[in-house]
Amino acid sequence: MIGATLFLGFGVLLVAGVPIGVALGLAGAFCIWLADQSIMAMPTSVYAGIAKYPLMAIPMFVLVGSVFDRTGVALRLVRFATALVGAGRGALASVAVLVAMVMGGISGSGPATSAAVGQVVTRGMVRDGYPRPFIASTVAAAASTDILIPPSIAFIVYAVMVPGVSVPAIFMAGMFPGLLAGCAIIVAVLLISWLCDFGGKSPDRETLSIWRSFREAIWGLMAPVVILGSMRAGFVTPTEAAVMAVFYGLFVGFVVYRSLTLRDVYEMLVEAAELSGIILVVIALATVFAWSTSTLGLVQPVADWIVGLDLGANGTMALLVVAIVVVGMFLDGVSIFLILLPVLMPIARHFDWDPTWFGVVLTMKIAIGQFTPPMAVNLMVSCRIAEVSMESTIPWVIWMVLAMLVALALVVIFPGIALWLPGVMGVL
Repeated sequence: MIGATLFLGFGVLLVAGVPIGVALGLAGAFCIWLADQSIMAMPTSVYAGIAKYPLMAIPMFVLVGSVFDRTGVALRLVRFATALVGAGRGALASVAVLVAMVMGGISGSGPATSAAVGQVVTRGMVRDGYPRPFIASTVAAAASTDILIPPSIAFIVYAVMVPGVSVPAIFMAGMFPGLLAGCAIIVAVLLISWLCDFGGKSPDRETLSIWRSFREAIWGLMAPVVILGSMRAGFVTPTEAAVMAVFYGLFVGFVVYRSLTLRDVYEMLVEAAELSGIILVVIALATVFAWSTSTLGLVQPVADWIVGLDLGANGTMALLVVAIVVVGMFLDGVSIFLILLPVLMPIARHFDWDPTWFGVVLTMKIAIGQFTPPMAVNLMVSCRIAEVSMESTIPWVIWMVLAMLVALALVVIFPGIALWLPGVMGVL
């Protein structure tokens, strides 16, 4: 009864418009009080939820995204990718996906990338003959790869919550699945563009020099190399790499591109502080929710019930795909991990699934939910920029969802896609 009250109370608070972190904390605290447990343990639980060294990387990676957004990196990456790909049907759509993937290697935030890339490519794609709903669908789907391609805030949270999983290992494990997901989306947008004759219609397309555009974009292209390369070489931890990436971005903005001012720095710090504060408050209060499920003994019975359905490993995985994609339509990746991991990890241990691989698979499911209507966070941002309703994107976005599901199926069937790189790098 108390378990039902916990989840029902959380759902009612969400529907009532209460912020997700507050809803998690209030529901957990109420049920702890209802069960006559020690409510005074809550402050310790809240503190323990965020007093973890790897979480220090989150504010820095959020700031990195803000820095590179304001320096004009996305625009220069679009110019370089356009020079490489050229004109023609599907060319600019492919450029949007490629740029979003590179931006994912810098910030790791899907909504932020959706905003940055959408602002840069939307006007040009409209001139080139793409309908606005298709543009919004493409940008949102491409931005969903950002929680897979390292650095990823969702991966950091997963590694903190799951014993035996390190941040470098899951970062490396997400690389090839993220690239595979991006390639699947490119195939989808190219097929749609060829069949519907989208692209190649802009009469004033600028002729770009590959070498010149490469020189302008090289600093942005090097950012993922600096972040991941320094970690792989053992020079820095993921947290230290995030700090180094901030200074790299500031150097590019002030010295190389000279596009930043001190006022920009102030605004970026405020923006990053606000977003980081939201994330960390959600993590802290979600710890109360997770603590209450553990204290009240709710986790194991739910996990046993799912295992008891006797669907086998493949059937259970299919069930989780459907469930988490649906949940991902309404919640962000960090919140889903905080709420569901206590239930999901006993299931993974029952079927002897590798925890690092399982984290990548879960994140791919969440990524699909981020651009699947009706409440997809990435799609909400791209629709606002493209000035279209979310309903108008359904005929296009459904094909990109199918493409991502194919990529997910390949990672599930062939775990080596995720585990080969961390194994070779010696971080698994």
